[in-house]
Amino acid sequence: MRNSMKMASLVLIAAGCCALYLFDDLNGSFDYALPRRAIKVIAMVITGLTIAYATVVFQTITHNKILTPSIMGLDSLYLFLQTLIIFFLGSSHMVAVNKQVNFLISVAIMIIFALLLYRFLFKKGGQQIYFLLLVGIIVGTFFSSISTFFQVLIDPNEFQIVQDRMFASFNNINSDLVWLAVMIVGAVMIYALRFVKYLDVLSLGREMAINLGVPYDSIVKKMLIIVAVFISISTALVGPITFFGLIVANLSYQFFKTYKHRTLISGAIVMSIIALVGGQWVVERVFTFSTTLSVIINFFGGVYFIYLLLKARNAK
Repeated sequence: MRNSMKMASLVLIAAGCCALYLFDDLNGSFDYALPRRAIKVIAMVITGLTIAYATVVFQTITHNKILTPSIMGLDSLYLFLQTLIIFFLGSSHMVAVNKQVNFLISVAIMIIFALLLYRFLFKKGGQQIYFLLLVGIIVGTFFSSISTFFQVLIDPNEFQIVQDRMFASFNNINSDLVWLAVMIVGAVMIYALRFVKYLDVLSLGREMAINLGVPYDSIVKKMLIIVAVFISISTALVGPITFFGLIVANLSYQFFKTYKHRTLISGAIVMSIIALVGGQWVVERVFTFSTTLSVIINFFGGVYFIYLLLKARNAK
């Protein structure tokens, strides 16, 4: 009952943030400003939903609350792809100019990369997840290093385009991309909901889950694929946000204090909407676009990450 009240309060705050962002300082320009703001809000809701869901599931599978799905190297792969496109094809090529084509290519390649990673690394044994994380860190570092190499060689004028894609941005989002992302995320979410009931058991560990009759390896593979799809979509839609999932997932753990993943995931999603929509309102109204939301999130996320590390160290 207490968690229900907490959830209801968060939902009201999220609705208030959305209403504030949509209707604040419209000055009668409903026909022009309101649709543009609505597209941004939908993009932020999709981004918050995918990152929050993926992070909570990923942390449950890995049994580690200071990891995020970006450790698999998908963010680094996205920046690597954007760098290669600009370096070899140029900023005027259709793949670079057409946002729909760029979005579909980026999502497809990131998902294929994740599938290949799972295919080659998933073998029988209890340490498969940790081996996957280790390889993900190495591959992500490799992509970052190669990206930096090409960025040094790239034309300075075109490097500006690559630099813009290094940080998440909700400005000038293509409405076609948003609706495409909504359809994909909606379809995947319907499929993903059938596995939520297993998460409470998966959090007990591999041996316990198997003893309770859960097909552990099969469920984990499917959940990791869903995580890869969600992170790929959010990254290709707005850009990489490294620490965002870490923040909302851990805040949900601390706020609800329950093992039930339906509550934890729902809470993380609502908190992410509050953070993104409210944060974007602050960026636009208070800071007047002098900074970006991703910079603020990564700053506070980095501080929060250090806090979690120190907290875990003191708990030992």
